[in-house]
Amino acid sequence: MTQMTDKTIAVVKGLIMDGVAKANSGHPGGAMSSSDYATILFSEFLNTNPDDTKWFNRDRFIMAAGHESMLLYSLLHLNGLLSLDDLKEFRQLGSRTPGHPEVNETPGVEATSGPLGQGFAVSVGFAAAEAHLRDKLGSDVMDHYTYAVSCDGDIQEPVALGAASLAGLWGLGKLIIYYDSNKIQLASPCSQVDCTDHRKVFEGMCWQVLEVDGHNQDEIRAAIKEGQLETGKPTLIIGHTTMAKGCATMEGSHKTHGSPLSTEEISATKEKLGLPAENFYVPEDVVANFQSRFDGLRKNAADWQAVVDEKLGDPEFASMWKEVTMPRSERKIDWPEFTPGETMATRKAWGACLNSVMESLPTLVGGSADLDPSNQTQHFRDTYGDFGVTGYGSRNLAFGVREFPMAAIMNGLQLHGGLMPFGATFLTFADYCRNAIRMSALQKLPVLYVFTHDSFWVGEDGPTHQPIEHVSSLRLIPDLIDLRPADAMETAVCLDIAITQEEMPSTIFLTRQGLPVLDPAEYPAVTDGPRKGGYVLKDCDGTPDLILIGSGSEVALCLETAKVLKRKVRVVSMPSTKLFDDQPESYKNEVLPPEVTARAAAEAGRTPLWYKYVGLNGVVLGLDHFGASAPGKILSDKYGFTPENFARMIREKY
Repeated sequence: MTQMTDKTIAVVKGLIMDGVAKANSGHPGGAMSSSDYATILFSEFLNTNPDDTKWFNRDRFIMAAGHESMLLYSLLHLNGLLSLDDLKEFRQLGSRTPGHPEVNETPGVEATSGPLGQGFAVSVGFAAAEAHLRDKLGSDVMDHYTYAVSCDGDIQEPVALGAASLAGLWGLGKLIIYYDSNKIQLASPCSQVDCTDHRKVFEGMCWQVLEVDGHNQDEIRAAIKEGQLETGKPTLIIGHTTMAKGCATMEGSHKTHGSPLSTEEISATKEKLGLPAENFYVPEDVVANFQSRFDGLRKNAADWQAVVDEKLGDPEFASMWKEVTMPRSERKIDWPEFTPGETMATRKAWGACLNSVMESLPTLVGGSADLDPSNQTQHFRDTYGDFGVTGYGSRNLAFGVREFPMAAIMNGLQLHGGLMPFGATFLTFADYCRNAIRMSALQKLPVLYVFTHDSFWVGEDGPTHQPIEHVSSLRLIPDLIDLRPADAMETAVCLDIAITQEEMPSTIFLTRQGLPVLDPAEYPAVTDGPRKGGYVLKDCDGTPDLILIGSGSEVALCLETAKVLKRKVRVVSMPSTKLFDDQPESYKNEVLPPEVTARAAAEAGRTPLWYKYVGLNGVVLGLDHFGASAPGKILSDKYGFTPENFARMIREKY
């Protein structure tokens, strides 16, 4: 075993060097120092289905140190999932081997792990999903491990430690993360930037911590087995390794972190490793040995399927299995009704919607970043308990004051499959979540971000808590649905859009202040119009003299302003600029006829985006400065968010 393992590891290191050299770009050093652990894990421990990379109960592996992608691709080649030609196209346009692992580009890649820290946090989401579904489906159906390879830079990112704290609290015993501690990062030795005792830190966060020589095969195997035996705590295996282990002259050099090795260094290293000089060398015996477990893995998968087929005879299991496997787009949800004319904050409408549908959506899981009463998730939490604290079957995820870990963990929950995650906080804290939101969009993950307290109407908490630029900023992220409903009716439609979405994440922006509930008898389009992003809420006879466009709380302002103006006015509600922009040009011209150039828009946030819809000479009522600490109504008057002031601005222009 040792001789063949040595040979396999050498071959993997040869592929890493050759792939990076051919691309003239990449990170060979860390990939080589992690090769011993990753090769043993893939060849001896991972439980997968060789014929189905999406088999539901497969062990999940996340390359959290995404710059070590060439290591993962080399192992996927030995698994038969990538060809040598794929490896030769490393980092090239259109290849299946991009610079960092991309979940939608490469078979066998579980998560897009680019920004350091997030792969670690995402793995916590995977493990949480496994634990919850194990409780719901039974350990004979869901019992896989989640493995990840992390690195020094990965651990330095605070998002990793925030997620680690939750993993420890939740007791995710089937999470095993290998920390390749080669003590070198891109620009320097780690000693120049870090003095952390990671054993103490992780043990303090309720992890089992094991330390091994990361190049000792027996210690690696023993640590993985010990991690598997610990069922009440996640396991961190700290592998003390040497950067670019095996290199002829550059072992331990930070110069190997982010640059290809020279031709001379590669040649000398191959000789040292006992490899021939040829590039992309993969002998048949290494492949055969690596795949020697395949028949047994196939039998495991077949036995698992037989268990599922038998359990489908149980109506309770069959019902839950249907929920777990149902495409989101096929869901038909009965949303609550609201009383026209009442005043209700859209955050309360969200809470009412959540409370109404949570029983009929048993795979809906999520929670708040320590803002349950404000985010209207308190009843959900009280009803279903806190995951990992009151039980793995509990559906509320109490994230604490950890917005970035919350968002990254949600990505892991969604990537795992079988669950519909949501997370809530104040809109001003969206900046903490932002890079994970971007990763949601990049990976086509339909997670739901609930952001309440969406404008200066937050009031007395002051400018630190009053979002100004946040909605416009989030709209800059491609393939992210922005939803800012005008009232309770639109809130329900917007939530239906988000919950039934298959490939795009959604951000919903909700008010603290009350808004009038629109009457479908007077505004019939409100019941379905939001699905197209923007729609005619109230029209006039004939061609309008003026079009008013509003979003969220400013739709009511537009309706009142139309009354003050006493002109032929069309009022357009635009809860989602993304969905509106995606409509056919013919529809957009129906809503905003090009011949009607007198236009005005209102939104309690930054103004530049709205000139896209009103024209460069149009009128935009917004906020391009920070707020102040005062009651919301006083700020509304001060900043001119009144029908009288909006009408004055329009009259002065048109």
